[in-house]
Amino acid sequence: MATTEEIPLLEDYVIDAVDHAGLAAGRSSTGRWKAAWFIIGVEVAERFAYYGIAANLISYLTGPLGQSIAVAAANVNAWSGISSLLPVLGAFVADAFLGRYRTIIIASLIDLLGLVLLTLSAFLVPVTSEKTEVTSSSSFLPNVLFFLSMFFVAIGQGGHKPCVQAFGADQFDEKDPKEKSERSSFFNWWYLTMAAGISLAIVVVVYIQEAFSWALGFGIPSVFMVFSLVLFVLGRRSYRYPKSRQEKEINPFTRIGRVFFVAFRNRRLSSSQLCQIQTELEANPSQGSLERSRSLNKALLAPNASTEKGNECNASDVEDATGLVRLIPIWLTTLAYTVAVAQYLTFFTKQGATMERTIVAGVTIPAASLQVLIGMSIVLFVPLYEHVFVPIARSITRDPCGITTLKRIGTGMVLVTLTMVVAALVESKRLETAKEHGLVDQPKATVPMSIWWLIPQYLLLGLSDIYTLVGMQEFFYNQVPTELRSIGLALYLSALGVGSLLSSLLISLINLATGGDTGNSWFNSNLNRAHLDYFYWLLAVITAVGFSAFLFISKSYIYRRVD
Repeated sequence: MATTEEIPLLEDYVIDAVDHAGLAAGRSSTGRWKAAWFIIGVEVAERFAYYGIAANLISYLTGPLGQSIAVAAANVNAWSGISSLLPVLGAFVADAFLGRYRTIIIASLIDLLGLVLLTLSAFLVPVTSEKTEVTSSSSFLPNVLFFLSMFFVAIGQGGHKPCVQAFGADQFDEKDPKEKSERSSFFNWWYLTMAAGISLAIVVVVYIQEAFSWALGFGIPSVFMVFSLVLFVLGRRSYRYPKSRQEKEINPFTRIGRVFFVAFRNRRLSSSQLCQIQTELEANPSQGSLERSRSLNKALLAPNASTEKGNECNASDVEDATGLVRLIPIWLTTLAYTVAVAQYLTFFTKQGATMERTIVAGVTIPAASLQVLIGMSIVLFVPLYEHVFVPIARSITRDPCGITTLKRIGTGMVLVTLTMVVAALVESKRLETAKEHGLVDQPKATVPMSIWWLIPQYLLLGLSDIYTLVGMQEFFYNQVPTELRSIGLALYLSALGVGSLLSSLLISLINLATGGDTGNSWFNSNLNRAHLDYFYWLLAVITAVGFSAFLFISKSYIYRRVD
């Protein structure tokens, strides 16, 4: 018997998506949280694998591979930066050619190859005592395998990172009000569960690496990467896949790139032609945002409209191109934040390694284990943000998400400035304690100051992540054309990558300027003679200046209309 539920057929299917068989995606049988939890599970396993390497990498470089603190920190930042920049290439391949699903599969296999090679390289590192130096001849092959493996892991990350989260967000239809609200929650829960995977890696893998074996510690992430790939494939029947572009349709990169080309070609348009564009825009208020990019508006006309009609771009293409241009200043101002965030993988860890780390008699925690506090603060504060802060803010602002994404990003930038101030004060206290106990020239001695002094800076950093990093993910995903959602998330990741590279450059320049280990370097291998406190104060100033620029630019930003 027919029911009223059978009549509105359009409501039963998602217009812009298909299922695994290429048929129209049923709204009730595909996507939403049923599919999203598969993808979230994949990310948890993959982040466990990645941070099983990254969390304690500086200890591996300064330990078994024998690098100095400054060189190791620069190498970690450089690798982390490149790993976060390659997603731009991976997103391009996914959005223009392969699609997100296939890109994730291929990238996961490359990532797995890198993890296997890394495990093999750790098996080949010669076991030495602290007083024995590793010779270049005995460490040549392990070093070659190590850097080759890190290259493959970075390539794998380049394809995996921008596509998995974009594919997860694709499971929610932004044209449906309920699913649009769920997608905003998706970004919060995505980051919470990802933090849980990272925390597990830090607690388990880092301890195994230092207490048992680096090879075993790298092997476990390899197993989790296999689990991640299997889980992702198992969920394929429940996924919504973005509709493939028809051959007659223009590649989105070509479509938007053509706007810049035509606008440049039309750069000498007469004032009468510009007035014609302005009049057309005023006649169509829905395109009013285009008025703010007069140079790109020139793409709306052919050079000689009477003879070359059809060579101009349409208003939608120009609006998309204008929107991408407007993202650049926002992206640039977030770099100050990402430079500061890069420090927890390097100097926070080395700072803790010099301090008292005994929990009970005979039990000492690895310094890198304190990174779990970042994840713990995320796990604690995301539910509070979702269920307490957002409803209160929503009642005040009438915004469905509580506050705008730009306000969310700015709040985190203030918090990271506070984090650097706290880190500088704690490091000053550590140096003072080392001096009081005559440990300045004893780099291997434990400074009688508990590692728990570092808790505030880790918790504040996690809290800032909830605001800025999650805000950046949602902002860059929403503010690009639908076909370029992977590129949008790659922009967020590239900010982290450039921040890490800038941090590496900054460390190298400061180390050179202050004389390296032979002088009064801020990053002396003997941290009791170093001045990490100066570096943290410098970062506090940089982040404060970055926030001021962000505040100025964000006030004039116009949000993109939903497609």
